Amino acid sequence: MAGFKIGVGTADITETEKKYVMDALDNKRLSYGPYIQKFESEFSRLHSRKHGLMCNSGTSALRISVLALKEFYNWKDGDEIIVPALTFVATSNVVIQSNLSPVFVDVDPITYEIDPKLIEQKITSKTRAIIPVHLFGLPCDMDPIMEIARKHKLAIIEDSCETMFAKYKGKTVGSFGEFGCFSTYMAHLIVTGVGGLILCDNSELAVIARSMLNHGRDSIYMSIDDDDNVSKKDLTMIMDRRFSFVRLGYSFRATELEGAIGCAQLERWEKIISGRKENAAYLIKGLSQFSNKIQLPHAPAGREHVFMMFPIVVKDPKINRDDLTLFLEEKGIETRHMLPLINQPIYKKMFGDLEPKFPVASAINKNGFYIGCHHLLKKEELDYMIKVFGEYFERH
Repeated sequence: MAGFKIGVGTADITETEKKYVMDALDNKRLSYGPYIQKFESEFSRLHSRKHGLMCNSGTSALRISVLALKEFYNWKDGDEIIVPALTFVATSNVVIQSNLSPVFVDVDPITYEIDPKLIEQKITSKTRAIIPVHLFGLPCDMDPIMEIARKHKLAIIEDSCETMFAKYKGKTVGSFGEFGCFSTYMAHLIVTGVGGLILCDNSELAVIARSMLNHGRDSIYMSIDDDDNVSKKDLTMIMDRRFSFVRLGYSFRATELEGAIGCAQLERWEKIISGRKENAAYLIKGLSQFSNKIQLPHAPAGREHVFMMFPIVVKDPKINRDDLTLFLEEKGIETRHMLPLINQPIYKKMFGDLEPKFPVASAINKNGFYIGCHHLLKKEELDYMIKVFGEYFERH
């Protein structure tokens, strides 16, 4: 094995994270409190949204967003939501788990994201929403997607679990649709261990979502602080409704410890993102000599790439993706397949063989993978990664 061990992500924990976590512990406050509230407020401000809600994962953020819209708009079981044919499995799982039907749309071969030109042909009388996924740190082509949504009166849930802070034509990801959903899981851009965020502007939707992630609780009592410094009349009302549940909900809450870590991470988000961009640019420059063999990341004009990971697609038919990734792994460079969805065993069981219907996603399933480019990688590690690719291509 190589001397280097280069992962697809990392946990960048500084003394600030430790200080804030210890403060939460010293205050004996583990449930929803000031750290989560500050994290929600600052994250939503940075993404130009009125409301921010922290939960335990990006998947939960998506699930709650779908269910909140289903309640708000009175969607029926079996109604349809459009999702890309290439994404992390959670994007479409939450649709199925909400008794709705995912309708897959093929992706763009350069950006790997939902192809707006193919969306309208999949819209039916039962279509209710589109979930565009901002993959790998790159915003989707939102203008045509939003135009389609307005034309057909469809909701938009942005799956931004892999992309935050990035802008599309000057507007931040997560600020286009009814909901924007983010993840702070390990190896993501801002890391809290586990965690997710739901952003929106509609106050009624925010109340529904907050209730749903907290067992369906009456919105009068969402925090142990809600009964502090209130009138006798209000306290009586709160006491009567503390254990009132107005909808079926879930226990999707995060703790103050994740909120504390998130606050510390947000204090240096610009440094984290700029480091990823710099490392990605270095890799693109170094690997461009192999552009006849592999397709490197590309950000179209008007779209900012923040590089949660570094996606690559093998385009030389003589190169086998699995052989290349095995070589990289043996040299200490961690890889992941590029988010295969439609070929997953459970999806084959449920939907049959979908790949012939989605040729671009199918090709990426066969030839795509990603490596890390996180901000803590050093120049010698980046040089090593470029060198290892060169060693492989010299033999193939």
